Amino acid sequence: MKKIGILGSTGSIGTQTLEIVRNYKEDIEVTALAAGSSAAALEAQIREFHPKTAVLFDEAAAKDLRERVKDMDVTVLAGMEGLLEIASMDAVDALVTAVVGMIGVRPTLAAIEHGKDILLANKETLVTAGHLLMPLAKEKGVAILPVDSEHSAIFQSLNGEKRSQIKKILLTASGGPFRGKKREELSGMRAEDALKHPNWSMGRKITIDSATLVNKGLEVMEAKWLFDVNLDQIQVVVQPQSIIHSMVEYVDGGVIAQLGLPDMKLPIQYALFYPDRRPMPGPSLDFYELQKITFEKPDTETFRGLALAFDAMRAGGSMPTVYNAANEKAVGMFLAHQITFLQIPEIIEMCMQRHTVIPHPGVEQILETESWTYDLIKKVIS
Repeated sequence: MKKIGILGSTGSIGTQTLEIVRNYKEDIEVTALAAGSSAAALEAQIREFHPKTAVLFDEAAAKDLRERVKDMDVTVLAGMEGLLEIASMDAVDALVTAVVGMIGVRPTLAAIEHGKDILLANKETLVTAGHLLMPLAKEKGVAILPVDSEHSAIFQSLNGEKRSQIKKILLTASGGPFRGKKREELSGMRAEDALKHPNWSMGRKITIDSATLVNKGLEVMEAKWLFDVNLDQIQVVVQPQSIIHSMVEYVDGGVIAQLGLPDMKLPIQYALFYPDRRPMPGPSLDFYELQKITFEKPDTETFRGLALAFDAMRAGGSMPTVYNAANEKAVGMFLAHQITFLQIPEIIEMCMQRHTVIPHPGVEQILETESWTYDLIKKVIS
């Protein structure tokens, strides 16, 4: 039986992971759960899945949770120390990293140090610390299994093929809720408009990232590290129906793609049981119903977030951390109605222009760069 820990268990990826566990309780045991501050939501998960350890990042919420589950045989921890405890537990074979933000960097690296396989849904870890994570995973013999639908599709399309024969990774994008719109149309868009994704049901932050195409920029950075390719080998293709989740073109011109309905449970389940496949309840792709699959070139002039991601990755070092941190802060401000939609890429670019790159940052320098970016935004945008 595989024993898993889930960081971000009350979020979108975390709750869908637990849906899959419900179908396969005889094969997967949840031994650790972690969330941000929702004591009530985590209590419900503890009572259903009976983990040995639970963590709430917020100290006050963790105190509340201890009182709620004092009748249960579970250890409740708090903060980063709690996440690091889960990462090092003998009772965890694989760690699902589904937290949002830089909070995932340290526990992911710690889990690799302790030989845990990583089911990776935390983009920020690879974006900011891919140069640390991938060599460490290779050294420790740890599998990094992508949970993002696009990277799972690439991973599946590479099965049985030689990495040296990749010509191009074709990373697909839905285009988000504002696909086809021009800058003048975007100036008045509110958070409520950006949160209406046409195909996917995701968390608030990632849905805004999809609207700006920053999410695709982050995925470009992830793909570079996960599959050890050059930036010039990654091409973003808009596929509005979200049926083709990504493709790989090989040197002979052959293209292998992975198709499916826009449902995150498929890549999550694939990562949980890799290299096996298991039946999944619910509908599957019906080619008689599918009328068309279309493709478009992304509009990087209107949606600057994608072009800036390539710039950040080419600069390397600490610049991807600035890109990620600036976006994270700007999205939070947009959701709070403090800035406009078009200011999100403007803030990212401003921070990148003012940053002096640290060539090979360690974890502390990555976290310091994040703080520097937040401080800059606070100082410039009152």
